[in-house]
Amino acid sequence: MIAGTWYPGTEHKIRALVERWEAAFASGDAPTATVPNVLILPHAGWDYSGETAWSAVRQVRDSKFRRVVVLAPSHRAWIENRLVAPASDAVATPLGDIPVDGDWLNHLALVAPVARNDRVHLAEHSAQIEYPLLQLALGNGFSIVPLIMGSFGGDQMAMCARAISRLMDGETLLVISSDFTHYGADFGYTPYGSGGGEDVRQRVAAIDEEAFSHMAKCDAEGFAAVIRRTGATICGHTPIELALRAFPEGTSLVRTRYATSSDGNGDYSRFVCYLAATGCAKWGGEDKSVLDADDRAYLLRIARESLTRAVRGEHTRGIVRKLAADAPKATLAKMGAFVTLNDRTTGALRGCIGEILPMRPLAEAVAERAVDSALHDPRFMPVTERELANLRVEVSALTPPKPVDSWRDIVPGRDGMTLEKNGHFAVFLPQVAPEQGWDLATTLSYLSQKAGLASDAWREGAKFETFQAEVFHE
Repeated sequence: MIAGTWYPGTEHKIRALVERWEAAFASGDAPTATVPNVLILPHAGWDYSGETAWSAVRQVRDSKFRRVVVLAPSHRAWIENRLVAPASDAVATPLGDIPVDGDWLNHLALVAPVARNDRVHLAEHSAQIEYPLLQLALGNGFSIVPLIMGSFGGDQMAMCARAISRLMDGETLLVISSDFTHYGADFGYTPYGSGGGEDVRQRVAAIDEEAFSHMAKCDAEGFAAVIRRTGATICGHTPIELALRAFPEGTSLVRTRYATSSDGNGDYSRFVCYLAATGCAKWGGEDKSVLDADDRAYLLRIARESLTRAVRGEHTRGIVRKLAADAPKATLAKMGAFVTLNDRTTGALRGCIGEILPMRPLAEAVAERAVDSALHDPRFMPVTERELANLRVEVSALTPPKPVDSWRDIVPGRDGMTLEKNGHFAVFLPQVAPEQGWDLATTLSYLSQKAGLASDAWREGAKFETFQAEVFHE
């Protein structure tokens, strides 16, 4: 924990400091009428950046967010193409514990590469520094999803942005943690010399202003171009770019305050810049889900019951008919389906079989493919009765496959895919690429090998189809 060093170590001192910040805001700085659901916050020690951060956090005081997702950069651990969440069930501050939203993380892990590591989080201040500020604004009635990240390839960045955008809703606050330009010899950034002076501050502020002008328009490409061209040492440029790519159309950001660590002493030979901002994102849009919670619960129930009966040697032919009396209407539509079985303890695959084409009612496809996954997957020995309690059942309900003109049209994480070439065929579900942390080229190389072809066979002469899936598990 960083309490007692980066910010006060007791509840009394924390609240007293925030009261002083609040008193410093003039009446013209009153919170806006519209409550934002996006915050950009600095993450230096509160003596330097706390008041700047509070200028944005105070805008969400007493709002009813049930969940906060925090995107933060890694300063100490090397992380590549992964989002790192805590392994623990809660994070702690002097104001109390905040539960980690495990269900939200489990859904994210189905469509994006997520690792869980407490050591990374304990050593990283960029997420922790925001927790007590959020507690002061929201109370203790919310859960948290802290995600620390390093570098991303283009495909993985796009995959994670889509995954986060898909899971955001009106009850979720998004916080992006970042300081802005770090200036000085020890930061390796002195394009305007090392002597300092007000002119250096102004020139650095101009770089940050240019970067933020692209952020305000949700222009991820423009923001990334500024970083490349200027070399600006904005430590949270990766979570910022990820958020910009996740935002729905029409999102905009408004700056609430800009300051530097040297504004008090005027020594601009070495300083760090802090910017806070708010925004409103219209998450969700059209709900494209076919299955609601009751539909999914029913399908998982019949999958579990059918494979359990089959493993115990019972006949399963009539199971769907027997359960159909309470079958939700959506589960009787014709859809393709896969049933995946994983070991709950290790996460290892234990069976996965399905059908891509919509040939029969979804409920029937799920029930029968659950049996096939348990007993007839040629890669594994049949599931035994003593394994049943330790299996996790996952169902993927598929949209009809559609041909694409080129492999370049496939989007990892969104699309399931089939490859066909010279009589060889293979399929990957949409969740395979993000679960493995693969970009598109790597995914297609493994898909080619799965089809019994050379790893580069996908590059020429192959035909591709894509489909999407609603994925849910016990």
